[in-house]
Amino acid sequence: MRTYRELFRVPRFRPFFAISALQVAASTVSGPALGTLVYSATDSPLLAALSMFGPSLAQVIGATALMSAADRLPPRAAMSGMALAFAAATAVLASPGLPLPGVFAIILVEGVVAAVGGGVRYGLLHEILPKDGYLLGRSVLNMCTGLAQVGGYAVGGLLVVTLSARGTLLVAACLYAAGAAVARFGLARRPPRASGRPSVGETWRVNRMLWSSGPRRRTYLALWVPNGLVVGCESLFVPYAPGHAGLLFSFAALGMLVGDTVVGRFAAPLRRGRAATPLLLLLAAPYLVFAARPGLPLALALAALASVGFGASLLFQERLMALTPDGITGQALGLHASGMLTMQGVAAALAGSVAQLTSPGTAMAVMAGASLTVTLALAAAGRRDTEPAGMGPTDTGPAAPGPADPGPADAGRVGPGPAGPGPVGPGTADSGPGTRRGVSAE
Repeated sequence: MRTYRELFRVPRFRPFFAISALQVAASTVSGPALGTLVYSATDSPLLAALSMFGPSLAQVIGATALMSAADRLPPRAAMSGMALAFAAATAVLASPGLPLPGVFAIILVEGVVAAVGGGVRYGLLHEILPKDGYLLGRSVLNMCTGLAQVGGYAVGGLLVVTLSARGTLLVAACLYAAGAAVARFGLARRPPRASGRPSVGETWRVNRMLWSSGPRRRTYLALWVPNGLVVGCESLFVPYAPGHAGLLFSFAALGMLVGDTVVGRFAAPLRRGRAATPLLLLLAAPYLVFAARPGLPLALALAALASVGFGASLLFQERLMALTPDGITGQALGLHASGMLTMQGVAAALAGSVAQLTSPGTAMAVMAGASLTVTLALAAAGRRDTEPAGMGPTDTGPAAPGPADPGPADAGRVGPGPAGPGPVGPGTADSGPGTRRGVSAE
C-alpha cells in the first residue's frame, strides 16, 4: 500500500482518522490554556511545564499495571469510554477555583487512562490496516497531528484571548465528546485481541517478554529517550516567549508535518535504515542555539527545522512491529507510547528545573545536548552489538528496518503528541505534545 487513496479505501480507517483528529485538536487547544492558567497563577516555569506534560509521568503507572487491558478490552467501547472520560476531566479543569493540587490530581488520572488508551487505539489500527499499509497509515495520523497543531495552537492562543483559558478548556471538552460519538457510531464492534482478564501480573509478564530482547530494548530506548528530551525543550516555549508560545508550537508542528510526510510517503525502503539516526540528530541539534537566546524569527525557524527529525519515530516504530508477535501488538505499542510519554514528562520536569536555576534558553540547550549524547550512544551500541532478537529478525543497532528487515511496515506513535490525551497540554500521535511526537496519549 503506497497511496493515500488506497489507505482511505480501507473500511473503518476514515472514522478512526476522524477520532484521532478530534482528540489531537482537543489536546492541542487545551494545552496552552492549561499552561497559561498555571503559569499566571504560579509564575513557575516548572509547574507550567508539568501542567502541560505532567500526565506523561502518570503513563508509567498504566504501562506497568494496566497495559494488559489494551489487548483485552473491546476496542470500540474502550475508545468511546476513554474519550468521554477525557471530556469530563477537561471540563472539571475549567472549573473556577479548582486548587492546584486538584489540577494535578486530575492530570495524574488522565495519564493513567491514556496509557491504556494508546495501546487500545494503535492495536486497533494494526488490525484495521494490512501490514504493508501500517507505516503509511501511521504517517497520515502523524500528519493529521501536525496539521491540527499548526492551526490548533494558533486557534488555541486566540481562544485564550477571546474566551479566556477556562472557556478554551470547555471547547476542548466538547471536541473530546465529539470524538467519543464518532468512536461509538463510526467504528465496527470487534472482540478483544486476547482472551482473559487484564491483570497486573499479565501486564508484567508481557512487558518482561518485550524487554527481554536486546533489539527491542534498543528500539524502545531510541523511541523514548532522544525525542523525550527534545519535548523537554518544547515544554519551555511558554516561559521562553510568553506572548508567542503558540507560534513556536505551531512552527514545531509544521516541521513535524514535513518530516512525517517525507518519511511516511516518499522514503524508499532501502534508505530508511540509514535515515533514523541522522533524523534523531537533527531533532536535537537546532535547540543548542537557544542558549544564545535567538530572536523570535530565528527561534521559529529552528523549532520547525528540529521537528522534522520527529520522522525518526516512524522508522523506529516500524522496527518495533517487525520484532513483535501479532498477539501482543496492542501492549507493545501501548508500552512504546507510555514509555515515550513518561520520558516526555520526566524531561519536562528536568527542563523546568534547569530553567528555574538558569534560564529557559539555557535549559533547552542542556536538554538538546543530552538528546544528542543518547542518540550517539545508541548508535554506537548498535554497531557493537549483533545479538539476535528473541522473536524477530537479527538486529545490529537501533536503526529502523533496512533492506534486510523482513518485518511488517509499521509506525505506531502516541504520538505527541499525540497525543494523546497524553498530556492535557500541547501535542503525542496520542495527544498533547506527546501525541505529536510519534504517538498520541489518549
